[in-house]
Amino acid sequence: MLISILIISAGSCQISRVPLKVRRLVARVCDIVTRRAARLAAAGIVGMLKKTGRDGSGGVESGRTRGKPRRTVVAVEGGLYIGYTMFKQYLNEAVGEILGDEVSPYVLLKVSEDGSGIGAALLAAVYSSNR
Repeated sequence: MLISILIISAGSCQISRVPLKVRRLVARVCDIVTRRAARLAAAGIVGMLKKTGRDGSGGVESGRTRGKPRRTVVAVEGGLYIGYTMFKQYLNEAVGEILGDEVSPYVLLKVSEDGSGIGAALLAAVYSSNR
């Protein structure tokens, strides 16, 4: 990653000599931003699971069958999830942390092909059914 930062700074930013210390700082900031973004996305995913009763909190619509949580597949837009391995790792870790060991094995994050198109169609369908 440090070499990538050097190449990007030299090419795009027209900065020729970037000290190793600065490159390490840039890499650390990128990692912090990535981790934060993944945790926010995980909070949104778990919020939707909670709203639909699939977060293991119990109740009539908890998504449990005979005391065992039902498997839930969450579609994730593939660009960032596939293209940036650390984001995928941080997102999976955060969802697992928030849901806990009992429920998280039953929640599967899967890459959605044409995620934005499918997402728009789902939102339109939900909106029209709630009118």
